[in-house]
Amino acid sequence: MSQVRLLNVDIDNLTMTEVLERLTSGTVITPNVDHLVKLQTDREFYDAYRAADFRTCDSKILYYVTKLLGCPVKEKISGSDLFPAFYKYHKHNEDIEIFLLGAKEGVAAEAQRRINGRIGRKIVTAVHSPSFGFEKSEEECERIIELVNQSKATVLAVGVGAPKQEKFIHKYKHRFKHVKIFMAIGATIDFEAGNVMRAPKWVSEMGLEWLYRLLSEPRRLWRRYLVEGPVFFWLAFLQMLRLYKDPFDADKPKASQATRITA
Repeated sequence: MSQVRLLNVDIDNLTMTEVLERLTSGTVITPNVDHLVKLQTDREFYDAYRAADFRTCDSKILYYVTKLLGCPVKEKISGSDLFPAFYKYHKHNEDIEIFLLGAKEGVAAEAQRRINGRIGRKIVTAVHSPSFGFEKSEEECERIIELVNQSKATVLAVGVGAPKQEKFIHKYKHRFKHVKIFMAIGATIDFEAGNVMRAPKWVSEMGLEWLYRLLSEPRRLWRRYLVEGPVFFWLAFLQMLRLYKDPFDADKPKASQATRITA
C-alpha cells in the first residue's frame, strides 16, 4: 500500500472503505499531532509505531499539512470514526467479538450496552476498566491478559490514551490467544458511552476539533495543544525545507521507494 511520510511516521494512504476491507488482522494506530511530537523523543513509542500494521491519519491538521507538503493523504480516519465504522461493518460477522479495555469504572460497560443495542447482538463481549498506572504493574497486566483470553474476544480495543495504549499492545500482543485485531482508540470508549461529547462534525472537518476539546478539558489538554502543537508545526516547516532529521533514522531500515511517498 502507498504511504505518506510525515516527520518520522509513514501514514497509510487509505480511505475508510479500504481500511475496513483490509483489516482482517494486525494492529491499528492513528497518528495525530500529539503522537508525532512524542515520537521525536520516545523510543519505546516509536518502536510500537514501527511494528503497527495500519497507521491512519487521525487529524485534520495532519491532513492539511500533507496537502501543504504536496502529498496529501486521501482521508482523515480517526480512531473515534474508525471504531464505530468497524463494528457496524462487522454487524453480521459472528467471528468479530470485541473486548473494550479502558475508561473509568462503569463507562466501558455503558459503551458496551449502547454498542450492542445498536448492532443487535453481543458484538462487545466483555469490558475492563484498568486502574490508573496499570501499565506499571506486571501483576495487573497479567490479569488483563487473562481476562481477555477468557473472553475469547477476537478484537481488543484499547482506550487508555497515548502512548500507553500503543506500548501495551506492542509489549503484550503475542500473549493474547484469540485476538487477531488490536485497535488503539484513545477517548473513543468515552464517546461511545456518551460520557464525553465529540465535537460537531463541521468543527472536525474544519480542523478545529483540537480547540473544541481544549475548551472542554483545558486542565488535561492544554499542554498537548498549546505546547506540543507549535513544536509539530516547527518540525513540519523543517520538513518542508528538507531540513528535518528523524532522531531514530540510523536504526530504521530504509523503506521501499516504490511504496512510500515522501513529502
